[in-house]
Amino acid sequence: MKVYRNLDTLPPFHNAAVTIGTFDGVHLGHQKIIQQLLAESKRTGGESVLITFNPHPRKIVRPNESLMQLTTMEERIELLKQPGINNMVIVPFTKQFSEQTAEQYISHFLVEKFHPSTIIIGYDHKFGNNREGDFRLLEKFSEQFHYTVEEIDEQLINDAIISSTKIREALLKGDVQFARSYLGYDYFFKGEVIEGNKLGRTIGYPTANLQMDNPDKLVPGNGVYVVTCQLEGESRMLKGMMNIGTRPTVDGLNRMIEVNIFDFDEEIYGRHLKVWLKYHLRSEIKFSGIDALKEQLHKDKVKSVELLR
Repeated sequence: MKVYRNLDTLPPFHNAAVTIGTFDGVHLGHQKIIQQLLAESKRTGGESVLITFNPHPRKIVRPNESLMQLTTMEERIELLKQPGINNMVIVPFTKQFSEQTAEQYISHFLVEKFHPSTIIIGYDHKFGNNREGDFRLLEKFSEQFHYTVEEIDEQLINDAIISSTKIREALLKGDVQFARSYLGYDYFFKGEVIEGNKLGRTIGYPTANLQMDNPDKLVPGNGVYVVTCQLEGESRMLKGMMNIGTRPTVDGLNRMIEVNIFDFDEEIYGRHLKVWLKYHLRSEIKFSGIDALKEQLHKDKVKSVELLR
């Protein structure tokens, strides 16, 4: 898959079948839409082109709203390499871009930049200033600009929208297995290992404290999780358990992400750690003291090792 980030240096796409969306999560609902794109490009003997936007349009159009993304753009690129798409175009989404009229969006953006033979969009896809463009408008200009428009089945689009919402809700509740069933893979995130108060070392469970690489990435709900992880630049897969929360037994102040990597004793401050969520072990609770916490951590580790086996 070729990735383009500059609209001014795009190659002339051959007989392009094009689809447009944010594809956050690249979950199973999105993958059905991508299958439709690939089937159309195969039918016409052309190239498949997936168009997406960076930053997320909501950050520009509604900057005061919080955004919890399932995937960063770089993660999306990695996930989209799998299905067999020929080209991915990441459009720099700016205020100026959002203020195009719907007609300008069709003629100056879609037609001028992509010369599509087929445009595949959802029944509810809106574009242009004030979201005034839709499927009907694309159809209106199809003869003039020599393309056909295909509408993605309403059920497929609803499935994709519902999937994204359900995945977010599940992760915020700690239901990682439900999220996996909709994503088609284990939810993951990356963070930089930063210094903490080193309490974990004193009780036999040293942790790597993580600072998320991207503040818009969704952090799962508080609790204890079974995880696998990988240091950036390395191929070895590490096993461990992770706590997300405020550590109520210790101080109950700041929300933290702490990973206890099993059978590991290396200095990794400043390095980046990728974490995959495998299971949710339990909720975060306040214990009577450090000894009770240590006892529970021992049980958590035994259970984690058993599950990872």
